[in-house]
Order: sequence, then C-alpha cells, then structure tokens
Amino acid sequence: MAYIMEEMTVEEFADAQKKVKTVIIPVGCVEQHGYHLPLSVDLINAGELPRRAGDRLKAVVAPTVPYSFSGGELPGTVNVSPQVFALYLSDICSEFARMGFLNIVVLLGHGGTDNTYAAKSSLEMLLRRRPDIRKTTFSVVEVFYLSPSWMELFTTGAERDFHAGAAETSLMMYWRPDLVRERIVMDEPYVAKMMRTDQDWFEKREKKIDSNFIIPAVSQREEIKIGVMGFPEKAGPELGERICGEVVEGLIKYIDELESR
Repeated sequence: MAYIMEEMTVEEFADAQKKVKTVIIPVGCVEQHGYHLPLSVDLINAGELPRRAGDRLKAVVAPTVPYSFSGGELPGTVNVSPQVFALYLSDICSEFARMGFLNIVVLLGHGGTDNTYAAKSSLEMLLRRRPDIRKTTFSVVEVFYLSPSWMELFTTGAERDFHAGAAETSLMMYWRPDLVRERIVMDEPYVAKMMRTDQDWFEKREKKIDSNFIIPAVSQREEIKIGVMGFPEKAGPELGERICGEVVEGLIKYIDELESR
C-alpha cells in the first residue's frame, strides 16, 4: 500500500519501513500555466498521481518538493537554479538512503531540459561520491513517460502539446476542476506555434561577442506574454482520467519491479 509520509507519525513511518523498500519523492514547480490554470499545476500533478495508486502502490510517498527550475520569467514563476535544486534534491535522497530505503524514485511533475538534467546529474554524482549507498537504486521518472496518451501528445505532429496544453489541463479538469478557469488566452499565433514546435524555443540566447568561448546570456523571449505551449482547448476530464490511469498503472508496475529485486 502507499504510505503517505506527511500524514504519518514516527512510529507509523518506522513500521512502514519494515514493509516496503521504496520511497517516491514527487517534485513540482511553481510556474505560470497560462490564464486558465493555477501556478501549482506541477505540484498537484506530482503529488496526486502516486496517491491515486492507493493500496496498490508498495511505497512510501514523501511530501512534494515544491520548487525547482522553470526557466520561465512570467509573473508567479519561482525559479530555483538547477545547481541549488540539484544539491537540495541530492541531500533529500541521501537522507532516505541513510534511513535504509533501497529504492529512491524521484517523480518529476515538472520536466524541463535544465531541470531534468540537474536531477539526473545530481543523483549520478551522489552515487559516484558515496560508495557506501550504492546498494540503493536511484530513479528519475518524468510522469509523462508513464502514459502512452500523454507521450502521443508530446510527439505527434509538427506542433505538439507541451506545457499547459491538453494533457495538463485535462488532468486538472479531472481532479481539480475548481481550479480550472474557462478563459483560455494564447500568445500571438506565431509565438504560440513556435512554442508548440520546440519546447525550448522560449529561451533567448545572446552573446556580446561572437565566440565559442563566450557563455551566452539566457532569458525568456520578450514576445512571450502567456506561455502556453500546447492545445488546452482540446482538454477534457475524460482525457485526464485516461492519462491518470496510465500513469498510475505504469508507476505501480515500476515500483513492483523495484520491490521484487
């Protein structure tokens, strides 16, 4: 069964440790999700998905890590630099390894190129520097990889569904419809198209001198005012329920594999 850590006493937690060897650490991000979704989408999705597995999930579910690196700069977005996030996550994971967990799964509700790389590289370095905990497996699981329907939206067509689009909006319509606004606003057509074509297009890279030695200054493109990178108008609670079911089944299967080793 899933043991929800934030609701447990120290006695209950110690008892859970005797029954399962796996801990799941959901990771979210506080960032803009257009005018139709709240800033907490990634927190809610990361934390809600393992809870939905209920008694079928053989793991402790840790409290959701709320802050990570977005890369966006619109109002309400809180960026924690990838380096700080990496060290913070590494410390959290090392604590669970100290407690004796044999499988530590970081469940990313927010992906992002820089954020995902920071998570993976931090845990790789943790294992490299700490031979005493190499009996523990560390995993970084981006939630969308567990859902074929979500991945289809990510990968099908020249313009695809990334951030604040059909998938994320559908999940929120499924479990938190009270937080979904009816008004959908998009950026100018060309800007919206480019963000659906390349999820990293939002980054503006500038060099004062044209040289391979110069480190570029990276910022968000000024023309981005809304930041929706997908098709929220195609969302619906039925799609959210299907994506949720697929992620839950995929997560249960993966945790069962870890627990059986």
